[in-house]
Amino acid sequence: MRSLLAIAGMTRAEIEGLLDRAQSFAEGASAASWTGKTVVNLFLEPSTRTRVSFEIAAKRLGASVVNVSQQASSMVKGESLADTARTLDAMTPDVIVMRHAFSGSVEYLDAHVRASVVNAGDGQHEHPTQGLLDALTIRRAKGRVEGLKVAIVGDIRHSRVARSNVHCLTRLGARVAVFGPATLVPPGFEALGARVADSLEDALDRADVVMALRIQKERMEEAFLPSTKEYALGFRIDAARLGAAKRDVLVMHPGPMNRGVEITDAVADGPSSAITDQVANGVFVRMAVLDEVLRARDAGAAAVKRQKRRAG
Repeated sequence: MRSLLAIAGMTRAEIEGLLDRAQSFAEGASAASWTGKTVVNLFLEPSTRTRVSFEIAAKRLGASVVNVSQQASSMVKGESLADTARTLDAMTPDVIVMRHAFSGSVEYLDAHVRASVVNAGDGQHEHPTQGLLDALTIRRAKGRVEGLKVAIVGDIRHSRVARSNVHCLTRLGARVAVFGPATLVPPGFEALGARVADSLEDALDRADVVMALRIQKERMEEAFLPSTKEYALGFRIDAARLGAAKRDVLVMHPGPMNRGVEITDAVADGPSSAITDQVANGVFVRMAVLDEVLRARDAGAAAVKRQKRRAG
C-alpha cells in the first residue's frame, strides 16, 4: 500500500490487516524505527484530532514531522496545489498527509509527487483513517464488527466520515443504517451498501452502535436546515431516544461535537460513550497506516535496486 487515499477499493483482508496492526500497537507492540524518514502534515483545513494524532503517530514511529497549515503556506498568497506539490516533491519527503477542502485533491497530489500520500480528509469524499479508527473502536469494544447494526445519524450529505464508515463497516460485515433530515441525506447511499432508515426510531431500533455526526455549517451554501434548534428537537441523540437501541449500545462521534445539537452532554459523557476511545485509537490506526506505507516504500526501493543489479 504505497498510499492510502480511500477505503473504497480496499479489500476486507487489507482493512483487517491494518486493524490488526493498530491493535498490536494498542497492546504495546514495538514499532519499526523509521528514524531518518520525514512525514509532512499538509493540513489546508482546520483540524485538532487528526493533525495531532498523525504527528504523535509519526513521532512514535521515530519519523521527523513537519506541520504545514493553510495560514502558514504559500497557498494564502495564491499558490496552486500543483505548485505546492512540486515544491514539496523537490524536498523529497517520504510521506505527505493532506487534508483539503476539495474532493479528489489527494488523488491529484498522489499523481504529482514521489512521496506516499495519506488522505486526512478531502472535501466530502472520504476520511479513510477515521473509518479505520471507528472500526477499531467498535472491534475493541464489541469483539467484532461482523453482524452488528450501526446507526449513523446527522449530516450525511456533507460527511466524508459517513462515506468512509459505510465503506469500511459494510466490508467488515456490519449492517449500516443512515438517517438525517431529508435535505441532508443525499441519494446514492444505498449503492454504497447502507440502508436509509425511514425514521430516527427505525435507525436506532436495536442498534449495537450509534454514531452522531456534526452539522457541518461551513459546507452549507444553501439553507439545508431551518435552524440548529429545530434540528436538535428532531434528531439529537439523547437518553430517551437512545432507549430504542440495545442496552449495551456503543455511542460514537467523530468530533468536534456541537453539544446540545447532535448529542446531549449526558450521552456524550455517559457510560455508553466511546468518544475518547475513538481519539485514542486514532493514534494507533495512524501508526499502522504510516508504518504500512513506509514499509511499502522501502520494499519498492529494494525491488528497484534488485532490478538494476540484475540489469547491470
